[in-house]
Amino acid sequence: PCRPGVKDAVQLCTSAGVKVRMVTGDNLQTAKAIALECGILASDADATAPNLIEGKTFRALSEERRQEIAEKISVMGRSSPNDKLLLVKALKKRGHVVAVTGDGTNDAPALHEADIGLSMGIQGTEVAKESSDIIILDDNFSSVVKVVRWGRSVYANIQKFIQFQLTVNVAALVINVVAAFSTGDVPLNAVQLLWINLIMDTLGALALATEPPTDYLMHRPPVGRREPLITNIMWRNLLIQAVYQVTVLLILNFRGLSILHLEHEPSTRANKIKNTVVFNAFVFCQLFNEFNARKPDQLNIFEGVVKNPLFIGIVGVTLIVIVEFLGKFTSTVRLTWKLWLVCIAIGFVSWPLAVIGKLIPVPDTPLSRLFKCKIPRRRRAQGHEADKADGSEQ
Repeated sequence: PCRPGVKDAVQLCTSAGVKVRMVTGDNLQTAKAIALECGILASDADATAPNLIEGKTFRALSEERRQEIAEKISVMGRSSPNDKLLLVKALKKRGHVVAVTGDGTNDAPALHEADIGLSMGIQGTEVAKESSDIIILDDNFSSVVKVVRWGRSVYANIQKFIQFQLTVNVAALVINVVAAFSTGDVPLNAVQLLWINLIMDTLGALALATEPPTDYLMHRPPVGRREPLITNIMWRNLLIQAVYQVTVLLILNFRGLSILHLEHEPSTRANKIKNTVVFNAFVFCQLFNEFNARKPDQLNIFEGVVKNPLFIGIVGVTLIVIVEFLGKFTSTVRLTWKLWLVCIAIGFVSWPLAVIGKLIPVPDTPLSRLFKCKIPRRRRAQGHEADKADGSEQ
């Protein structure tokens, strides 16, 4: 009989878009019975070729035919270690990310060839452990689900930080470049930009990288081998937040004296207050956007936030640093409580704006592929026109 929890683990992998295949040396009928018990085969109707295949049959196929059949195989019986290796190679050539579990010395070639090799820590041989990438200490297949869960969590956290970091840098760069070309002066000086990169990005990376895995990750489709790290959803969120920040802060930079009613102040002090408001508003935009980055494709950005006390602590530390210690390093001045409310309100708008932005659909095809498809077509059209011109000249 199967170990407790194996059937549930197979179902979780299937719902996560991970297809579980069984390659065994047992005869086909035994392999079929085990696969039905584990849930690898849903019913007897699925226990037909090519879902169910013998190793010698698979081995005898041509390479092209083997790649086609490999997509459909769920159970392979009477197989040799070389058959497992051939299956791994065929799946990799089809563009799949392949993980292999094994415990014997004969499994070493397949473990080494796979993208992710998982060996057993108790029954596994030393050769299998050295050939693998991950060692499952409890020899339980259910641990594979934890591997998938944490792997997706790390990947998602990297994407969250990249979206947050790009938004900060794009907005700061555009604001300073536009202001420099327009007035010859920049609202964000070098020390302020350095503070943003050292404090905001470092603490932001720590806050977003410590997000724990969630069940939602196991309902997302797996990421392909050639899928871009920056998805269309990330580009949408990034552009919406960056455009908002650039627009509002440039308006404050050019019209801030009249908007903030600073005309009665001395010119030097009025400019310092205006620049301080621009900087504080920019920082608060990043603080509020840090919550948006937690859930790039979900409307509820506060889900699970209390389960990550480090995230809350980092946001609190950042606020304390801004209020208490900012003026000493960034040449800012103290603001009235009304101006602080203005800065907070500007940052707060990023939350409803993010909700509205997430309702905008994005294409499934990555932007890089869309551009690649358009460029060759234009080149071909230009080539045809050049051929026609050459023909007419002749």
